[in-house]
Amino acid sequence: MSPRRNRPHAAGSGRRADEDPSDRYGGWQSTESWRGEPWSVRHVAGAGAQGKTYRCPGCDQQIPSGVPHVVAWPEHSGVDERRHWHKACWNAKDRRTTRVQRSRNAPRF
Repeated sequence: MSPRRNRPHAAGSGRRADEDPSDRYGGWQSTESWRGEPWSVRHVAGAGAQGKTYRCPGCDQQIPSGVPHVVAWPEHSGVDERRHWHKACWNAKDRRTTRVQRSRNAPRF
């Protein structure tokens, strides 16, 4: 077995205190336009969502614990407007009708 190699870190690869930790939960943040207004969109890795379940506003189904998903909110609003979406539901938001279609066995929440 070979010993572990300790390589020096590249200069400037460390985090600075003033740097935005948007990838703290394993994702990245961007801005997208939807319905004529800018939205902040953060991609959350599954590890960042352990022990939590959310309800997707696109399909009205649960996002189970540990599943990668998207958190989106209007840029002008606060933390209370954040919504957790399935990645596929967020990508299909422009093709979705205003009325959510549920299967017969889906619970109504």
